[in-house]
Parts: sequence; structure tokens; C-alpha cells
Amino acid sequence: MPEVAPIPLSRLTTLRTGGEPARLVDAHSADELVATLREVWAEGEPWFVLGGGSNIFVDDEPFDGTVIRVRSTGIEELPGSHDAAVRLRVQAGHDWDALVAETVERGFAGIEAMSGIPGTVGAAPVQNIGAYGQEIEQTLVEVELVDEASGEVSVVPASDLGLGFRTSVLKQHYGSTPQRSAVILSVTLELARVGDGERPIAGEQLRSALGLDAADTVSLRWIRDHVLATRSRKGMVLDAEDPDTWSAGSFFQNAVVSEAFARTLPAACPKWPMSPELDPVRVIPLAAFDGILPPPPVEQREVKVSAAWLIENAGLSRGFRFPRSRAGLSTKHTLALTNRGEATAAEIAELARFVQSRVASEFGLVLQPEPVLVGVEL
Repeated sequence: MPEVAPIPLSRLTTLRTGGEPARLVDAHSADELVATLREVWAEGEPWFVLGGGSNIFVDDEPFDGTVIRVRSTGIEELPGSHDAAVRLRVQAGHDWDALVAETVERGFAGIEAMSGIPGTVGAAPVQNIGAYGQEIEQTLVEVELVDEASGEVSVVPASDLGLGFRTSVLKQHYGSTPQRSAVILSVTLELARVGDGERPIAGEQLRSALGLDAADTVSLRWIRDHVLATRSRKGMVLDAEDPDTWSAGSFFQNAVVSEAFARTLPAACPKWPMSPELDPVRVIPLAAFDGILPPPPVEQREVKVSAAWLIENAGLSRGFRFPRSRAGLSTKHTLALTNRGEATAAEIAELARFVQSRVASEFGLVLQPEPVLVGVEL
């Protein structure tokens, strides 16, 4: 096991919290990662995998277990499903934004709007990362993973991962455990070969964010540059000199609610309709059957609503923090809870709970955290 000297996790996470683990291991290849995980699982000790440390909120108490840093890198080009496509198999520890930069440079389209998202490639499918209308679900073909239950390595198609809005069967959901405890070793994406020419942008959300009309044509490089600039203005690109970026990114997910509930929110609240889904089949107990069949299932549209708008309109402005607290909302973007310097996990958790309570009191819904919580309760 490639063990290294333990250091506080506050030095390895972008939110700058976390105590020292009992053991810290660096896995530089898929084989090392599998071997380490099998050993840890056999011993039955607490563990978690750390990628870029950008989507995790860790308690400051010492972690009595093993933390495994995924350091494997590499991109392998494979034939696509047709001539205008290309597949890339990418190792789990590869930096996500470095991958995006590489695809833009090579004229491969499909993930350019996700420029600037911190973290590693292996973490991307776990929460189905996305930005400006693009999600990894749209280009993901399959993942190679190792299951905790069996210790076996297998290739799993994207369709079996339960991908949804910032979720998958691999994600530790708020207040629960993953539906499938497994660690991703590599990710295969299929992208479009478009070259360096200009073309229209299909997604309305991306066009709106970049101030473009449907008829405008731009290159992949132009999109990446402007997405990075937009994210930088919001403090969403890591900068060691800017406390607004000392965060876990968007701390709260945009809320996904029923169309009926969305209509109860103020008209000014930004809303984005999502794909309609059929109601699940309802089973009527025989004793309750009155001879009248229920109507057939109807389409129920879900609506995504802006968490940032809900926070701001619950009376919390950018830069808000408690007196003497070292945790605060970003001065650029209310979705980010930031460590203004030496903030404790307790201070950040206190702020998160306060935001949740204000939004719940004002609008009747509880915002869900986006980062993985380790030893922290909200």
C-alpha cells in the first residue's frame, strides 16, 4: 500500500476543513487503487476516497481510518460509435478541467461548458456534474469501477448508474448511504469531432449565460474562455489569493420541485422545466378497490428552481456572516459557503443550517447540500 505521512485534510480540501486521518494513501494507478481498497475493505476500517477535495465537507476531528487519494492520470483515445465521434477513456485521478482543456484543444465538443469545474474525472459521474445546460450524463458511455461488496472490477454502462440532477447510485445522499458502494477507476466519454471552427450553440441556458443569440456562432475555445471568465467573476474558479474561492463550490443544489409547487413560488424566481416523467404505477389493495379504476398515469413535469435566488430572497445577501465567525457567504455568489480564513467545520455547518432554515421558513423547502459530508451533520 503506497502510504504517505498523514497531514490534516484541511490542507487537501478546497473548503479548508478536516482533521488528520490515521492513514493517508496515494494511489497512482488503477491497480494501486484496487489493491488499496481491497486491503482496507478486508480490514473493515473506516475509509473514503479523495479526489481534488473540491466537493467534500469534512469535520475537523481526526479521522480514524484511511483516506485514499486518487492520483491516476491519463487519456486514451478510442474509436467513436460513428465517424463524427470520438471516445476518450480517462483515468479517475485526472484533473477534470485539464481534460476539458485537452478536448477543446483537439476540437472535441461536449464538455466545454463545464470548464473550470474543480475536481477529478472519477468524481464527475458520482454527482453527474454539470454547468450551463451540459451534464456529464450527456456524453458518458461507461465507467470502470470496483465494488466494495465483491471487490470485483467491472465495466458499468452509464444507463445503470441512475444518473439524475447532481446525483447517481454512487453518491452519498443527504442523510443516507450510497445505493452502490463502489469506486470509479476510469471514465469513458463520447464527444463530437467539430474541429476549431465556429458553430451555433444549441443550449439556451449556455447562450443566455454568455449573452448569445440563437444565430450566433462561436468556437469551442471561445466558449471555454468565456465560461472561465464567467465562473471567475462568481468566485467559482480556484484562486489561492481569493477567499471567495475557498469553498466547496455551490454548497446547495438548485431545488427540483413539482410543477405545482413551483407555481407557488414568486414569479421572479428563476425556473427551468425538466424532462417530464410518468407517475410510478400505483397498486390498489384489493380490499380498497371500489370498481373504479384510477386514471392512467399522467406526465408530471419537474422544475428546477434557483437556490441562489431563494437564498438572497430569504434575506441573506452576498458576504453574509455571523459576528466573529470566519465562515461566510461568498461576496460574489450566495450559493458558495466560504472559509474566510481558519474557519472551523462547526462554523461552516452553523452557517449552512441557518441558510437552510431561512429558506425553509420563507419558501417552504429545504435546500440540499451538494458536497459529500464526512463526519458533519446538517
